[in-house]
Amino acid sequence: MCCGPCGVASPGAACAWRAARWQAWPSWCSPPCWPWPPWGASPASPPRPPSCWARPSASSPRSSSSGSCCSCPVPPPGSRWLRALAILGVEALVVWQVAAATLAPLRDALPPPPVAGQRIWELSTGSRLAYVVRKPKRSRGLPPVVVLHGGPGRADLGGDSAFFGALAADGRPVYVYDQVGAGRSSRLADPGGYSLTRDLDDLEAIRLRLGADRLVLVGHAEGALLAAAYLARHPGNVDRLVLSSPAGLRPAPSGAALARLDAAQNRRLALSLLHPRVLAASALLQANPAAAHSVVGDAELDARLAAYHRLLLPARRCGSGAAPAAVTGAYANLVRRPIPSWIGEGISGSPAPTLIVKGSCDYQSWSSAAGYRAIMPASQLVYLRGAGHDAYRDRPGPYLEAVRAFLAGRPLSPHTGELPPPDFQGPP
Repeated sequence: MCCGPCGVASPGAACAWRAARWQAWPSWCSPPCWPWPPWGASPASPPRPPSCWARPSASSPRSSSSGSCCSCPVPPPGSRWLRALAILGVEALVVWQVAAATLAPLRDALPPPPVAGQRIWELSTGSRLAYVVRKPKRSRGLPPVVVLHGGPGRADLGGDSAFFGALAADGRPVYVYDQVGAGRSSRLADPGGYSLTRDLDDLEAIRLRLGADRLVLVGHAEGALLAAAYLARHPGNVDRLVLSSPAGLRPAPSGAALARLDAAQNRRLALSLLHPRVLAASALLQANPAAAHSVVGDAELDARLAAYHRLLLPARRCGSGAAPAAVTGAYANLVRRPIPSWIGEGISGSPAPTLIVKGSCDYQSWSSAAGYRAIMPASQLVYLRGAGHDAYRDRPGPYLEAVRAFLAGRPLSPHTGELPPPDFQGPP
């Protein structure tokens, strides 16, 4: 035996039939009373007293002390139409809101102001690149230092030129520039043009513009991968390499940075991207980059990605710290960039002196840095405790000391073990 909403006892199979009918009962038939069986029940329905088959009305409600059936109010005239119109109205409002959010552009990022000493390179590749140079007081004829930011597309021309410009005190000119599609440099009309090949061509054009036979390349994250690729393509044009928190020679699992955020931070990060125009641009970018760019422009998407990176900052640092004044080129950052196998093949066995810097809180794997050391016999790995992915921002003193010693040929205290130190917090 079982009991329905009216307290009616019904045996056996009638229970299941009754439960299914209750779920489908019109919402205007207010519980707890409803007729048994409902109006229009089929002859196959469980047998009930004849009085229950009649449609109850407001004037003659059906009810009995035995619980054979209960009364249900007659729906007012036109109520079903009113309900249908209300549902359609709500759906139309939702569609209108989504369409308005999709069609209305987001607030654009303000153009970044020029930094002190900013200049422009007009390269033969068609790129128009913003850069800053810090020249030594006394030139010693040493190969210039060229700094390659990471991201890709995440440039901090002012902060990086102020920090790495200190290397000029040792007699080398230091050049810091925003790669194409990032920071204060030009953007491409078709985001599909952003690629490792384009960045390599720009870097070689810079070397020719400087008139330098060889370069000292200091690359951070994806900038380190760019430096390694340049070494593989132009081995005779590289004097020394500094690979800071380098991106690996193989694709890394997605979401590594998110592991350093708590649940609330991850939730805010995800919500920052749940905007119809951002989702539309991301989807189009994979199939038709030019179409994505026509829907969402550079300034608009730059503003949204800048907000995303501000929320991601705790994953990049080993503690609290001010956010860098980075200007992210969204399309340069989001476009798909495969890692070609010829990079690892080209640098394997390279005699170029190489310094690899790895922080204890770097969210990238230990193998992303150890992979370079394993195939480059002239490389050394310096481990910085208390430093995150942005190691030079977390530990500026020890970082700069290690780089200056390396460029001067002074001995370092590298990490020599195959395994990461016990206090390393990133993936293996």
